[in-house]
Amino acid sequence: MAEQAYCVKCRTMRDIQNPARITMKTGRPAVQGTCPVCSTKIVRILPGKA
Repeated sequence: MAEQAYCVKCRTMRDIQNPARITMKTGRPAVQGTCPVCSTKIVRILPGKA
């Protein structure tokens, strides 16, 4: 199953295209990529260190 995130521009859940695991400034893990429909950057925050 592909990782999904909410696309603000499309207003729906989309599969993340070119997903990359990142660490946010707050130290929380996330997956960042692009929406396959509109090419907007989308991010899914993962559970972990708060």
